[in-house]
Amino acid sequence: MRHPATRVLNALVYHPDKHVAQTPAALGLDYRELTMRTADGLDVHGWFVPAERPRAHILYAHGNAGTIGDRVSIIALLVAAGFDVLAFDYRGFGRSAGRPGEQGTYLDARAARAALLAQPGVDPDRVLYLGKSLGGGVLLELATEFPPAGMILMSTFSGMRDAARSVYPFLPAPLIPNAYPSLARIATVGVPVLMMHGERDELLPLRHAERLFAAAREPKQLIVVPGAGHNDVIDTLGPRWARLISDWVASSIV
Repeated sequence: MRHPATRVLNALVYHPDKHVAQTPAALGLDYRELTMRTADGLDVHGWFVPAERPRAHILYAHGNAGTIGDRVSIIALLVAAGFDVLAFDYRGFGRSAGRPGEQGTYLDARAARAALLAQPGVDPDRVLYLGKSLGGGVLLELATEFPPAGMILMSTFSGMRDAARSVYPFLPAPLIPNAYPSLARIATVGVPVLMMHGERDELLPLRHAERLFAAAREPKQLIVVPGAGHNDVIDTLGPRWARLISDWVASSIV
């Protein structure tokens, strides 16, 4: 039986949607439907969207709400910049089976990474992880066992306990498990790190990024996006967002 604090946290953290609003075909992208079996026997859903001449391959993990169908425009920007993208939904989200939980999201990410490496033409030495918010916490755990060539963290928390205090300051401390301890994990991940965070993030204040950045190893870069909140970093930057990632890859990964 799960600890009561875990049940409370799960109810507050995960906001799955079963409706996949659109596919990459809506923006004219070729893609492959993927069903990925996790180590605990669940099928999670994802897409592999290839670039014409890929410079690297991105494993993309989204935030705590919605589905990959809400991120098609983000995928399109990355593909146009020359990156293959594998995007996946956590268990309980979209077409993925099961119910979300911390350990389950880690297993989902492992299944997605294995599926990415199985795609034709994917070079294991050119795999990057890109995690938004919750996705950053998920992929930092993955990186401790399977380090990528580089990590991109967008609007990511330093840990779920700190995040919960930011979003739900009324919660008693005993009800906040130390889930997704990203601050401790990033210090052990010895790969190049690019971080992006909105200056006015209303859910996860900039201090989360500053703490993670201080703990990360070199080489590292933090881009603070003026005027941006939690969910509009990419909208604020526009096409420049993907160019910043391309420039970082050229300077830090190549």
